[in-house]
Amino acid sequence: MRRSPRLAPAIALAIACLVSAGSAFAGDAAWRDSIAWQGATARMQADGDGWRLRPKAGDAIDIPAQPMKTDTASPMFDGLFALAQAELSKAQVEAISDNAYDNGRPIPCSCFETGEKWRYVWTRDLSFAADLSLAKLRPERTRSALRFKLSDLRAGAPQGTYVVQDTGSGGSWPISSDRVVWFLAARGLVDAPSADADAKRFNDEVWHALTDTLAQDRAFVFDGETGLYRGETSFLDWREQSYPRWTADDVAFIAQSFALSTNVLHYEALRLGERKARERGDVRAEDYAKQAQALATQIERRFWREDRGLYMSYIGTASHPVPFEAYDLLGLSLLIDSGIAPEARARRALATYPMLDSGSPVIWPQQPGIAIYHNRAIWPFVSAYSLRAARKVNDIARIEHEVRSILRGAALAGSNMENYELVTQAVHVDEGALSGPVVNSPRQLWSVAGYLAMVMEGVFGLEPDGSVAPKIPSTLVPMLFGQRDRISLRLPDRDIVLVRPAKTEGDLLVAGRRERDGSRETVQLVAHRSATKAATSPLDAAAFAPASPDAPSIVQSGSRWIINVPVNHRLYVDGALRSDVSPQVRTVQLPQQDAQQCVSLARVEHGIESLHSPTRCIGVDIAIDGAWPRTWRAPKAGRYAVSADFTNTHGPINTGITAAVKTLVAACDGVEEQHGTLVMPHGAARQRSSAVVVDVPAGATCRFTLRDGVNMSYLTHNARYTGGVGGIDGPLNDATLGALYAVPLRTAQQENSAR
Repeated sequence: MRRSPRLAPAIALAIACLVSAGSAFAGDAAWRDSIAWQGATARMQADGDGWRLRPKAGDAIDIPAQPMKTDTASPMFDGLFALAQAELSKAQVEAISDNAYDNGRPIPCSCFETGEKWRYVWTRDLSFAADLSLAKLRPERTRSALRFKLSDLRAGAPQGTYVVQDTGSGGSWPISSDRVVWFLAARGLVDAPSADADAKRFNDEVWHALTDTLAQDRAFVFDGETGLYRGETSFLDWREQSYPRWTADDVAFIAQSFALSTNVLHYEALRLGERKARERGDVRAEDYAKQAQALATQIERRFWREDRGLYMSYIGTASHPVPFEAYDLLGLSLLIDSGIAPEARARRALATYPMLDSGSPVIWPQQPGIAIYHNRAIWPFVSAYSLRAARKVNDIARIEHEVRSILRGAALAGSNMENYELVTQAVHVDEGALSGPVVNSPRQLWSVAGYLAMVMEGVFGLEPDGSVAPKIPSTLVPMLFGQRDRISLRLPDRDIVLVRPAKTEGDLLVAGRRERDGSRETVQLVAHRSATKAATSPLDAAAFAPASPDAPSIVQSGSRWIINVPVNHRLYVDGALRSDVSPQVRTVQLPQQDAQQCVSLARVEHGIESLHSPTRCIGVDIAIDGAWPRTWRAPKAGRYAVSADFTNTHGPINTGITAAVKTLVAACDGVEEQHGTLVMPHGAARQRSSAVVVDVPAGATCRFTLRDGVNMSYLTHNARYTGGVGGIDGPLNDATLGALYAVPLRTAQQENSAR
């Protein structure tokens, strides 16, 4: 049965009851050996040196003792920590496979496979899992797995070491450009001192991959007009789940838009580059520092949405940088952890991001008519990052919330699952065409890593530098301590003991006096009372956005463009909301001008704005055709956006390695040579590429030539790719080109007057 975009009253009431019941969990001893949830119960029993888990459904699971151990008042907490370790052991393999590589034959690799249903290693999954806990727990195998995602070039230039973008829309990189998440994983290995020869060799490999990948992304992904990196949101790469529905068949918009998470990951890579350059006395340290600071400034400026008190998941293109009513928890958590967001704003944003008692949604608002996967879902690894962000800003309510959500999900399912449905926290909900989660693998690697991080970092306070800084909400004390005065965590090289205070008179327990006895560190917890009252989000976590409208209808009338704005719709022009639309005035007139003007619509229902309609741009569009090099005499001086008509049918819309990437070179009289990137993703129909902005003097003639860029088919790593063209049959970086189009842009003076 299809759920209405607004929650039915009965469902809303049930959710309200569940949320209000949350306070009862704090003193509920049942959380020590059983968890009841929506009519089902999971039970854990200590069984000798191990545990026996009876999940929501299925047979009992025997969990043997593991090298690491927690000793708390909760067999459930202790047993699930052992389960996560057992599942991590199962993920350690000596060969991996995927149908897109070597036709599914095993590939030798001392790696981690991604999940029970995912027997390969993907850059993104591995890197987030490593950053959460694997780099700390399995450094040798993590190095080996990360090396598998590095490659030199079998074609193109410059030769170097590059991180592989192995998944993404429209032919992968640069439509999806979050491969720099690899460095989030690597920093946990290179920042840890080690005398191991392999660790030292890996440090050098990271340095070369860092400098080469950053240079390549700066050349082909960075947009100088906005100061941001283009590309899809990290992890949320099933376009129809979180982008407008029309992008399911047209990813050119995604290639030219800007995502919060992807830009934060580039910031973190630049900061790592700065640190490593300084260690080596490399002159690039200052460049990386300046680039990182400039990027942080633009992230803070462009993604913050004051009316919501949230950072947007993504915004529009350079030509139409509209705000989107789209938010995602991973991007927000990464931002907070990076330190880019000012403290007050970070705290406000995390408190505003909505949650149900079941967990925190990975996106908000939910999208109507879309099956459950990223949409209407909880992903445990994202919850682990949310927990990390909550600890950073002392969001006590969310610390407790994420600990319980991660714990409950693993207990009821009997495994650290890939994801859960948002309201029920079920591994599958039957709703016909909208059923889901569409895919859901047991022992998903980053979910396993997230559970381990929840215990070691989220509860026991183990920091990346090895220090111990617990922040335990007092509401978790009954579950963790019971009548005990202490709990402990045994690690391979040390023990951490937390001792509760005699009285818990605050809402958070933090570290006080410390004692060391060999490898044992005992931390006396002290009660801390928050200075500010916990905020409650005004947003309904399960609320749906309206459906995106069609592109606006634009009619020319004399020297003006006439745009009719339907009731309950908003009109955006050149990235800004038109405030002259009201219930009484539904028609907007734009003066006709040479400079391009771009418009889109968004529908508003119940105070929530839809994702935008397709963008329509109007203005002079000058075709430049003929043989290459193509010559063009500009009608007047100014700034022009030059793009190309193209068709790229070399792969499917959802994957592949053959997004076409070319460098457009403009040699115009009187100015230095200018160049930029034309990105041409896969698609069934003729599209328009990304644009290169050139400055043209008065009366100048420009000569345009094309140079080869680079795409993922150029990597030696993809010589074994069998999921489509560009792999075993050789590199392919091509599209069928039509005319170039030069579109005049407004001058800086015109931009300022328009504001």
